[in-house]
Amino acid sequence: MLLNFFEYLSQFNSGFNVFQYLTLRIVMGALTSLLISLILGPYIISFLRSKQFYQSIREDGPQSHLSDKNTTPTMGGIIIIFSVVISTILWSDLGNQYVLILLFGILSFGLIGFYDDYKKLIKKNSDGIKGRFKLLFQIISASLITIYLFIYMDTGQISSVMPFLKDNSFQLGILFIPWSIFILVGSSNAVNLTDGLDGLAILPCILIASAFVIFSYVHGNVNISEYLLIPYIEGSGELAIFSASLVGAGLGFLWFNSYPAEIFMGDCGSLSLGSSLGLLAIILKQELAFAIMSGIFIAEVLSVILQVSSYKLRNGKRIFKMAPLHHHYELSGLSEPKIIMRFWIITFVLVLIALSTLKIR
Repeated sequence: MLLNFFEYLSQFNSGFNVFQYLTLRIVMGALTSLLISLILGPYIISFLRSKQFYQSIREDGPQSHLSDKNTTPTMGGIIIIFSVVISTILWSDLGNQYVLILLFGILSFGLIGFYDDYKKLIKKNSDGIKGRFKLLFQIISASLITIYLFIYMDTGQISSVMPFLKDNSFQLGILFIPWSIFILVGSSNAVNLTDGLDGLAILPCILIASAFVIFSYVHGNVNISEYLLIPYIEGSGELAIFSASLVGAGLGFLWFNSYPAEIFMGDCGSLSLGSSLGLLAIILKQELAFAIMSGIFIAEVLSVILQVSSYKLRNGKRIFKMAPLHHHYELSGLSEPKIIMRFWIITFVLVLIALSTLKIR
């Protein structure tokens, strides 16, 4: 939106041409979403408190949560979604199809999460939408996104980058559709499972989004992509603005979500964030690098799968004291801030490893 406005103003003053530079718009996107989230946060928190939209706590969860977190409002993902969408609309090229599909993705998955949160708040329990219906809605949204990308992308773009290999482009063909649906649904639910402690999920999302700022920029630059021997993806540079907006909005939300949290993101936040990161990975062909960066999210999902499988196959025997994994560590005696900080450090290291795949091969 502002891109066209400044382009018009540049006819009268060439100084406005500076806003045509992608790097400046990336910075402005991050700062805009950060400012919006910081301004909007107190009003959203106050409104949710007035409506008593408090987080529903699992009765079988850590007992400390029943007293510490049952009066903390949820649905804070509204802050993130609004900040990202507004910032992206203001600073990106809305003629770019990748930008539009990212906006559709964050809004559609955010809507699913919003409905789930709303159901939980009305029922005053932690059930929300029935699992099979929630999964169905996610698959439908992911399918619409994936099919559109499959039609929009050139045949040569339907591929995935293999980290650490010189001949690193693997053609997916029609498998692109189920592969992408799996990533979108899986990443959204993985972030959702991880979002169980104050700030635990949001900073890993910020770190991964920061990496996607870099991935987007290099994939969208002909010279840099050629030098790094990675696919050039025309128009993908604009995704750096969306990624930067995620970073800014996430930092603004963390201001209120850090321990002890004033607000939780809820499903509307976790589903929209997870799907957005997954979609960025798909468009940029960096699904495997995304898997490296998402080590914490994957560990949380695997802990739940292993726990449920063990319980069913071994006559009620459990592997962990509780799943997801962060609750196991809580019940093992680690303090909440220590668990959060260690998970953050692990994600930071994993993001550095993923970024190294741009050069090491």
